[in-house]
Amino acid sequence: MTLVDMLDIVGTFAFGLSGATVAIRKDLDLFGILVLSASVGVAGGTMRDVLLGDVPPDSLKDVRLLLVASSAGLAAFFLGHRLEKLRRPVMLLDAVGLGFFAVAGCHKALTHGLPPLAAILLGVMTGVGGGVLRDMMAAEIPRVLREDVYAAAALAGAAAYAAAFHFALPLLPAAIAAIVLTVALRVGAEHFGWRLPRAPWS
Repeated sequence: MTLVDMLDIVGTFAFGLSGATVAIRKDLDLFGILVLSASVGVAGGTMRDVLLGDVPPDSLKDVRLLLVASSAGLAAFFLGHRLEKLRRPVMLLDAVGLGFFAVAGCHKALTHGLPPLAAILLGVMTGVGGGVLRDMMAAEIPRVLREDVYAAAALAGAAAYAAAFHFALPLLPAAIAAIVLTVALRVGAEHFGWRLPRAPWS
């Protein structure tokens, strides 16, 4: 199993859980929950692969990803009451998915020969893709548009990983560190109220 495979599986499960949790809050039935969990779980990776010209995307070539996303939906359906005991479970799951997919997108772009800046951008797009689709399907304003440190957290994680890749550092520790950075920034922003700078005249 490659590094991208591992990152995709964990990210898919996290985003699948977040999609299913939102679906349950919207009072959807089991089918609706599975549709949202599966769609959200594979959205970021699918967009990444299409933009890289790696088609059909992994979500269609590797049945494990759809099974993982669907399993996340079933887990939320039967055990969602446990998730709801967490403080802001959707945000926490979203932060985890954001970290894993930002690094996965950046890594795959770099191994396809994209320059670092383009790879970082694709990492950010991969990271936010699932959350954007989830919010749109749930008829909500996407979090990336209404929460300051969202895409910025993915940008920091992807940039950290791209730097480690450039300097030929061990990739697994680099991926873990970049994921932790992304999750810490996302959760820290929610907990401490961090905001990006505003223009002084705005």
